[in-house]
Amino acid sequence: MKIALDPYMFRDVPLLELPALVAELGYEWIELSPRDDVNPFFLHPRIDDATVRKFRRELSAAGVGISSVLPLYKWSSPDEDERQAAVRYWKRAIQITADLGVNAMNSEFNGRPEKADRSEGQFWRSLEELLPLFEREGITLALEPHPDDFIEDGHTAVDLIRGINSPLVSFLYCAPHTFHQGNDAPGILRRAGGLTTAVHLADTFDHTASSGLRYIVNPPGSAVRVHQHLDIGQGEVDFDELFRELAANGFDGTLVSSVFAWEERAKESARFMREQIDAYVKKNWSR
Repeated sequence: MKIALDPYMFRDVPLLELPALVAELGYEWIELSPRDDVNPFFLHPRIDDATVRKFRRELSAAGVGISSVLPLYKWSSPDEDERQAAVRYWKRAIQITADLGVNAMNSEFNGRPEKADRSEGQFWRSLEELLPLFEREGITLALEPHPDDFIEDGHTAVDLIRGINSPLVSFLYCAPHTFHQGNDAPGILRRAGGLTTAVHLADTFDHTASSGLRYIVNPPGSAVRVHQHLDIGQGEVDFDELFRELAANGFDGTLVSSVFAWEERAKESARFMREQIDAYVKKNWSR
């Protein structure tokens, strides 16, 4: 099992200094999420081959590896121009991942929930172009349903991933999206079984609680998706049941600390999350 840090709160740290910082914080693995000088949100990657080589040297010197690269592109967009651009960005991201010596990528379904049928069609079109590249490079892909994607429900996402019918494509469970996925972590994880290869760990509040009035958005009926990425214990996710079910399913993938809420105390948050994850792993996998 790998325990990784999503360093998004440290995205202003120069890339070549990041591995040493991650090691200082107690992590051996990085999930390389979007940052402007490498793989910005929804845009073509910015990193060049020379910087990839320098980054690999710094990773090796710090004793830190990259568990996964996480790009976010509009590959399920109902707009065909956006979809084609996203596929181009994906191709470069896959090449960068291979050049980094990494064999795993994580991402989201994307698309639009109000145009779910069209978005799914676009998703399959993109996957048909990209899956041969994943196969050629020996890179796996774990997908998560994200709030405001064309698929938000966890059970539905697992079924679609199973329908892809590829040993390279698996399921990522994102704990801070628990209440958008259906608030059924045990059921979703049981449905996924061995398809679950990665978990994003952060806490959040249940936006559906108090008759849906915990968050009041004006004007009423606005199509927003509210959630947080808090330290474990600051929200309402049941991490005891989450980790119990992961252990019961024989999970042996990657656990990622994915807190974004506390940039003013990012180091303290990262260290705290490492301690919490270690405690849950020891409690559930040491029996």
